[in-house]
Amino acid sequence: MDYKVLYRKYRPDNFSSIVGQDYMVSILKNAIKNDKISHAYIFSGPRGTGKTSTAKVFAKAINCLNPTEEGPCNECESCLHFKENADIIEIDAASNNGVDEIREIINNIKLAPAYSKYKVYIIDEVHMLSTSAFNALLLTLEEPPKHVVFILATTNIEAVPITILSRCQRFDFHRISIADIIKRLKYVISNENIAIDDDALEEIAYISDGGMRDALSILDQLSSTTEKITINDVIEHFGSVSKKQINDLFNLILENDVDNFDNMMKKFKELAIDYKVLIKKMLEKIEEEAIKVKKNYNYQGLSYDKLKEMAFNLADISNYVNMSIDPYLLIEITLLKYFPGREVKEKLVDESIPNDQNTTKIISREIIKENPEKIKTPAPVAATNEETPAKIISREIISQPETYTELIKIRVNNCFVNAKKEYLQNLKEMWKKFVDNLSDKSLLNLLIDCNVVTASDKVGVLTNIIDGTSNLINNRLKEVQDLFNKEFNTEYKFIALTEGKWNEEKQEYIKNLHNKHEYRYIEEPKIVKEEENDIDNIEKIAYDIFDKEKIEIE
Repeated sequence: MDYKVLYRKYRPDNFSSIVGQDYMVSILKNAIKNDKISHAYIFSGPRGTGKTSTAKVFAKAINCLNPTEEGPCNECESCLHFKENADIIEIDAASNNGVDEIREIINNIKLAPAYSKYKVYIIDEVHMLSTSAFNALLLTLEEPPKHVVFILATTNIEAVPITILSRCQRFDFHRISIADIIKRLKYVISNENIAIDDDALEEIAYISDGGMRDALSILDQLSSTTEKITINDVIEHFGSVSKKQINDLFNLILENDVDNFDNMMKKFKELAIDYKVLIKKMLEKIEEEAIKVKKNYNYQGLSYDKLKEMAFNLADISNYVNMSIDPYLLIEITLLKYFPGREVKEKLVDESIPNDQNTTKIISREIIKENPEKIKTPAPVAATNEETPAKIISREIISQPETYTELIKIRVNNCFVNAKKEYLQNLKEMWKKFVDNLSDKSLLNLLIDCNVVTASDKVGVLTNIIDGTSNLINNRLKEVQDLFNKEFNTEYKFIALTEGKWNEEKQEYIKNLHNKHEYRYIEEPKIVKEEENDIDNIEKIAYDIFDKEKIEIE
């Protein structure tokens, strides 16, 4: 049993072997060089990006007897006995999250290090600590002994109390780039004599989703099942999809080949292709196509506006595709809109999503081949029912889908309570200034086509000319409100509707006026803060695709 799994065997033992976190590494190295060691650090970021490994390297380096430019020398007595060093205490907060564990730390920190310069406490998954444990830790962080260093690691920084964050130096680890992962994997396969095709190596880097640990685990698993790893091995074992398959799928849309498109989607379903990976790779393909449009190489495909609409619609359904009984069908019917020359007939089906979910009903499309001359473009799936979207993934997270539905109605109602032409005109002018001054490119791209359609002194209703974008705007509603109110020193609340939904609300308002209905102010439901459900940052990919600075070709 001498075999050691690759991610453990190649765990970084100095700063130079930490992959893809150069900025954080440089700060830590300078802190050691200038002898400016803080009493507390917090490392946050996605899993497998090197938080715990960096914490261990840093702990080893600050106790090293002969530190180098790359951190620990790995030769002195302190480095050689690092794993057995009683002054380096690792705690997994996921299983040791009570106040008793923190009190034990408090009782021990007063004791001087037995062998080292610093006594280092590495608390992994710190967000799992109980409230009482956090309170106890806070007291310790207030005035810790000079010989104690805390390194907290978390995948959910939002769950860590601000009182803890304010007493730590914060380091945000990001997903490792595909290029950096490939570079590290090439080093590993060279040492381990692993045979692998280049496209398979690239695919492993891709499906690891920025996690070095996951990439090494995938490589380890595949290397034990075959003499030479191919792209087909990766696809078969991990439900991935190749670049060629994505190209073929997109070409079927351009060629109006509905039958083969349907067959290919069925094949993806049979192979259990990860539907989130499928969406992400389609978005990357859309980016490639958008660049072709901008280069003007006599491009014969979809227009830039259609590509943009397709990207936003795919990003939109990513919020609730995992709630569908048949996510492949959901993706398929979203893409069917972009087939030319086919008449499409729509019918509601309730079975696509479980009945106990308060989510948008899926529209299935039945392709009519008998009359290809007539083209009827269906509305994108994302905008079929604005009132009942799936659970919102946002900075301001609503506890239940039905609460979000209620919020839409309440904000529209509260806007109508005191809606005036002068408020509308004023908000329109403010909104224009706000969008013009917006520095966040992804947010700008989302809001640039927004219109303020009605307003009171505290509430504004927005619509967007691109179908399906309203959900994406509502997903970042808290961010929009905070930026807007900070700029103008106001307390406005917003809600985004499709143009179709706004027309319905407007007609209902006119009807109520005729019936002498009196609009009264309604308190909004309580907002419950929850952990963000990061669907692999799919929405951000869509925003970034159409970031003008990224797409424009010099």
